[in-house]
Amino acid sequence: MLHSVQIDRDRVKALMHREQARFAEHHPRSFELYQRAQNSLLAGVPMHWMTRWPGGFPLFVAEAKGATFRDVDGNEYIDFCLGDTGAMTGHSPEAAVPAIIQQLGRGITTMLPSEDAFWVAKELQRRFGLKYWQFALSATDANRFSLRLARAITKRPKVLVFHGCYHGTVDEAYAWLVDGKAQSRPGNIGPQIDPTLTSKVVEWNDLEALEEALKPGDVAAVLAEPVMTNVGIVQPQPGYHEALRALTRKYGTLLILDETHTLSAGPGGYTRAHRLEPDILTVGKPLASGIPAAAYGFTEELGRRAHAVIQPPYADTGGIGGTLAANALSLAAMRATLEHVLTEEAYTRMIGLAEQLEGGVQGVIAQYQLPWHVTRVGGRVEYLFRPNPAKNGSEALAGQDPDLDPFIHLFMMNRGILLTPFHNMALMSPATTIAHIDRHTEVFEEAVRAMFAYRVSHH
Repeated sequence: MLHSVQIDRDRVKALMHREQARFAEHHPRSFELYQRAQNSLLAGVPMHWMTRWPGGFPLFVAEAKGATFRDVDGNEYIDFCLGDTGAMTGHSPEAAVPAIIQQLGRGITTMLPSEDAFWVAKELQRRFGLKYWQFALSATDANRFSLRLARAITKRPKVLVFHGCYHGTVDEAYAWLVDGKAQSRPGNIGPQIDPTLTSKVVEWNDLEALEEALKPGDVAAVLAEPVMTNVGIVQPQPGYHEALRALTRKYGTLLILDETHTLSAGPGGYTRAHRLEPDILTVGKPLASGIPAAAYGFTEELGRRAHAVIQPPYADTGGIGGTLAANALSLAAMRATLEHVLTEEAYTRMIGLAEQLEGGVQGVIAQYQLPWHVTRVGGRVEYLFRPNPAKNGSEALAGQDPDLDPFIHLFMMNRGILLTPFHNMALMSPATTIAHIDRHTEVFEEAVRAMFAYRVSHH
């Protein structure tokens, strides 16, 4: 047992330099491609956040299948990132690919409905309990369209979000608190308008602040994840969701739940697992096995009100929709995914695996008496380098560790395990196995032993 749990920061930094050298040594082809890409891709990557991987340059992927992938240097990885949830189905799931290939041969997009659209809407209705559905190509768009509808229906200007939240590139969500007052979030690139003019911000789990913000009657909608995930997993306190729903109804504010990450909680997301009652629900990422797709659903009453505000001749130019939204390929992929991949049986298995990973990490934390903790939402597990779970976004942000977070991530990656970037978050897929879980626990303990100068045993 350790006599002290004090982290030697100098040692961690020295280990990080060693891991970066190891990463460079084992990924020459990725580095070469990264260098060549500087001439045609901004910062050498197709999406700017790919510059934030802790190895100094990103991996270039050659092939991904199931719960594993191979990079261009031939290194194999167990994938717990899974495209930051976009591949929660596993990569190219065998149960969905034939339907996707078949639809490719039958036409990709026509701006007309297919029978799959009806099937998918009925299935989403069954899973989440909301009557009417519409489709988009990303959860960002689903959130954006939902907020427009909420403002149109309520005739109110404001949106309420939670400090530290993330809802894609939705402008209204780029506000957070500084000394208790809403401000534009640091790094908000070229905001078209000061988000404090559109948004109110409160801390998650603070019911008093929530009621104060709703009281003036100018908030069209609260936009929330059922569990905060992008700032680290921050669970709702007991009774919080019931109170959130009661307060929004009391003040005539709509409740929009973004299930894009919390879909890990079960086939109907956290909403069905905990019998929540949102007015609008948005979901994207894994819905179509990695094909771009998203959906947003509303209650029967809200559907009627939404229909009234989307009227010809402005149905196509009112700020809601997209030419490729609800395309035939996305809908066919959604149908195959919901029917054959993200099934009740798959979720039972995924959640069981997540419980085992959670238990393995917790066992290492306990064995070495570390002031860390592990938390879980269904098939999603995260370990954080702070003793107690955060109650809100401020605590979660304060608990982030600029040394340990990238070190653990890179240590794992150098040993064939990919976690979600910017968090130490592990997501299960239907293709994940118990051997993958055991390997993760083994490497996690190896990282701990390296940090505390234990001689690493060979298993």
